[in-house]
Amino acid sequence: MSALSIFFAALYYLATAIFVVGLALKIRQYALTPAPLKIPLTPAPLTRAGVGWRLTRELVFFQSLFRASKWTWVFSWVFHVALLLVLFHHVRFTLEEIWSPIGLIPLYGNYASVAMLVGLAGLWARRFLVDRVRYISTPSDHLMLALLMAIGLTGLGMNLYTDVDILAVKAFMFGLMHLSILPLPTEPLLLLHMFLVALLMIIFPISKLLHAPGLFFSPTRNMSDNPREARHLASWAAKLDK
Repeated sequence: MSALSIFFAALYYLATAIFVVGLALKIRQYALTPAPLKIPLTPAPLTRAGVGWRLTRELVFFQSLFRASKWTWVFSWVFHVALLLVLFHHVRFTLEEIWSPIGLIPLYGNYASVAMLVGLAGLWARRFLVDRVRYISTPSDHLMLALLMAIGLTGLGMNLYTDVDILAVKAFMFGLMHLSILPLPTEPLLLLHMFLVALLMIIFPISKLLHAPGLFFSPTRNMSDNPREARHLASWAAKLDK
């Protein structure tokens, strides 16, 4: 077995462990953080069902972003939808039998990659062209966008300009899932792409990309506007109230 295959196998085991454990710890932290005040962003729903519908609109349609900035919403929504298609496209490397909906995605995989890059480019340009956004942008914001852009470019370049043995890549990923290390193709763009993806998995739990699960724990979004109908008590205050 080559040292390269062993290195990438160890890297992906490490990245997966950090991603899963780090994400679980962060979600636990979000869930245990008390919300002592009733602070839903108005106009807010009055019932839990309404809260669920509000979160669905935020998750699927980015409703508040649409109201705040139409251009930002366009680039952000295009990026996230294209990213979802790209992720489904990669699911085929972990399935023995490819489901028919996922089997259709490779036909549009390159278009989804281009759309993802266009969305990223628009979001990155916003950090240079909009004064108030440029003022609050930090080096980590630019580095995260650069990492996502590099992942997209290497993946698209690999599809268009190289002849990677996809079956060997799939066999390598299946081997990892069954705790077996199989040979990995040595195409430079593939190796760079896989390294960048592993890097993203490692830094994801400590990055601003955690806004994805964080949406569900935001008190301005997940609270109903019923302070007159029901008294709100944080968990620690409820213990003192007994």
